Amino acid sequence: MNNIEIERKFLVKDESYKQLATTKHTIQQGYLCKDPMKTVRVRIWDDKGFLTIKSAAGQNGFSRFEWEREIALKDAEELMQLALPGKIEKTRWIIPVADGLNWEIDEFHGRLEGRVLAEIELSSEQQPYEKLPCIGDEVTGNPAYYNANM
Repeated sequence: MNNIEIERKFLVKDESYKQLATTKHTIQQGYLCKDPMKTVRVRIWDDKGFLTIKSAAGQNGFSRFEWEREIALKDAEELMQLALPGKIEKTRWIIPVADGLNWEIDEFHGRLEGRVLAEIELSSEQQPYEKLPCIGDEVTGNPAYYNANM
């Protein structure tokens, strides 16, 4: 079991990703703990619940420990009521690219309306990946773009 998440994060320049996406999901998430060394998040993804624990990002901002488990939707809804202020609502657009990789484009709603970020999860920090034309500047490792800080 590999609990290390290797992820690159970018700003998005335009909405061309919507034509490339094969699926989209509705996500609500709240944080039960936002500590500099770890976060505990509850997420409702469409009609499923998840509980996630993440460590602080490593020195380069690419890699960190991530533990995630599916939980009952009712439990996720109850835990969401305990979340700290600043819950996040977003639509996630999935765009498959070469080598089994997916771009995940998050279009934020509510208080974060207008913010759009792209992520790609890799199997190693050196793994090459295809950058879509709509992908802008990299913000990997910039705490201002961590969901827990938004």
